[in-house]
Amino acid sequence: MDDLETKSSKIKYNMLSMIVYIVGIILLIQLFNLQIVNGQEYREQSNTRLTRESVLKAARGNILDRTGNPIVSNKMGFRLDLYKTKVDNETLNRTILNMVNILEKNGDSYYDNLPITVDPFEFNFESEEAIKQWKQKNKIDENASAEDCFYALKEKYEIQSNDILETRKIMTIRYEISLNGYSSTKAVEICGNLSRESAMELSEQSSQFAGIDIVTEPIISYTSGSLASHILGTVGKIDPNELEEKKDTYDMNDLIGKTGIQYTFEDLLKGTDGVRQIDMDIDGAVTGEYVAEEAIAGSDVVLTIDANIQAAAEKALKDNITKISTGGFASRSDADAGAVVVMNVKTGEVLAMASYPDYEPQLFIDGISKEKNDEYQATSALYNRAISGTYAPGSIFKMVTAIAGLENGAINTNTKINDTGVYPYAHKPVCWIYTENGRGHGYLNVSDAIKHSCNYFFYEVGNRIGIDILEKFATYFGLGKKTQIELPSESSGVVASKKRAEEENRTWYLGETLSASIGQSYNNFTPIQMAKYISMLANGGKNVDVTLIKTIIDSNGNQMSKQEIDDYVNKKLGFTSNEDTEDLNISPDNLKAVLEGMKDVTSESGGTAYSTFSKFNVSVAGKTGTAQVGNKTNGWFAGFAPYDNPEIAVVVVVENVTHGVYTAEVARDIFAEYFGMNASQIVESQEAVPSVQVVR
Repeated sequence: MDDLETKSSKIKYNMLSMIVYIVGIILLIQLFNLQIVNGQEYREQSNTRLTRESVLKAARGNILDRTGNPIVSNKMGFRLDLYKTKVDNETLNRTILNMVNILEKNGDSYYDNLPITVDPFEFNFESEEAIKQWKQKNKIDENASAEDCFYALKEKYEIQSNDILETRKIMTIRYEISLNGYSSTKAVEICGNLSRESAMELSEQSSQFAGIDIVTEPIISYTSGSLASHILGTVGKIDPNELEEKKDTYDMNDLIGKTGIQYTFEDLLKGTDGVRQIDMDIDGAVTGEYVAEEAIAGSDVVLTIDANIQAAAEKALKDNITKISTGGFASRSDADAGAVVVMNVKTGEVLAMASYPDYEPQLFIDGISKEKNDEYQATSALYNRAISGTYAPGSIFKMVTAIAGLENGAINTNTKINDTGVYPYAHKPVCWIYTENGRGHGYLNVSDAIKHSCNYFFYEVGNRIGIDILEKFATYFGLGKKTQIELPSESSGVVASKKRAEEENRTWYLGETLSASIGQSYNNFTPIQMAKYISMLANGGKNVDVTLIKTIIDSNGNQMSKQEIDDYVNKKLGFTSNEDTEDLNISPDNLKAVLEGMKDVTSESGGTAYSTFSKFNVSVAGKTGTAQVGNKTNGWFAGFAPYDNPEIAVVVVVENVTHGVYTAEVARDIFAEYFGMNASQIVESQEAVPSVQVVR
């Protein structure tokens, strides 16, 4: 029995040993196959499986007009990235120089954050302290000159070229690498918005440019040039302060909204970047790529602007300024700037808003040239006069004085005041007509006083009601406070008041009240405020919430609610919710008397804008204004149409004009566009000579 068990155990052991040997032989054969027979093939496959991640840029949200017409959109372009590869400094520097030469040949700019210029050697810093900190960070002697620092970096990067310009080209990219860092799995971005020519040339010669990667990505495109530039705003490379605040979601070469709608709605427009994975061999050549995480496009912002009306407003304003400055009217002046606002009188929606001169926002995406930027600075082209410019309103303020006097009971619709030419109180100011014919307008009621823009009449009304009542009604119409339009840098303006005088340690006198009653003194308002004021006159005295935003739609088609948009804007721009303004319930009869005076301005002989609108096919109510501030005279026109059923208000201001009536043509051309009238339907009277009111 024991022998049988022993024999059985030996058999089992031998069988197990045989199995082990067989398995071992199989493994050896397979190993030989992997390493010897197919080793080269498998090594090549392994080399191509070095996977690296790259940012998949999200398309920025579109900005559209109220009809869905894109004003800012995206087009497909290219980006140049560089990965670290196993090459020495000499090869890397030579590769960089060849790459930069191709970019420059095709007119492509590349990121240049190197703070040293050559020929002559200078630091590009804002302060001595910044230079000191930079030297410390780069471990350079604090007494080193710009030239010393340049050659210290040249030595650090082992740049062999003796050509200073070539050296700086190489140094610029090497410095960019130092700032952002790069590795075999993390790229440094060299150039955004790469031209197709450079992309093709670099791709064709990719074997000579180790580590380069041409990435297809969306590029921001302002589709209509300078149209609505002050509304849309600019996009540019993120600066260090912005990056510090947003380092969790942005990198150094990201673009960010700087001004206008682009700034206000940056967080919604930006979108969420995705992840692109690429396979590269050990020499840095790309062998394959795929999307690991899809990018999510930013939200679309739909404006209340109508692109056609916006274009008409910009053209009309520019043409008018040119006409004034070249003597196209009875007199010539150095008109050079202005603004216009078109508003829906019922909703407060802005249909057009222009500021002249304007600019090309597309130029800021890749970094505007110094020459162009200097040009814009010299002409204040980047300044949005429609919301930031404050101007004495002159005679277009007189409707406030009229309403205040009527509602306060100081006058009624039948009250007549005798304009004798010289007002007998305070500093004895004169009516504008007195300077022309030596006498006043005679007896006028409130409607006639608006029609003829009689200063004397409104001096008397201002004297009767006092500055406190006048301030109350001006504030009610939204003057002297922000409209909270969805744009940065809106000015509050100033309403003439005793408090304002006290802030300057001045005593309030009757003469200030008289000046304030015709739109002078401390009164300074923005065109957007004036458009709100005219809209309220046209709609029966009801408040309107001024807005540029129709809706906002995310990439899934979901719309933000009005409350969500308001909450976002308030937080972004630091607004506090406007307290509900008490409705003053302005008497319809009083309002009618004022509006009839405005209608007579454009429709009856003697009206200050009659020559512009006498043959116009739509009934317009309006008011001209000429305000002298020091040696400068600004001209206004403010009005609405149609008179019987108001739809839109138009406010125009032009700087450095002789007479405010000259600006009325801007409003006329905008009304014509809005109401579908072509230019041939507009007939100008060449006989009428505009009346002029000099308010101070």
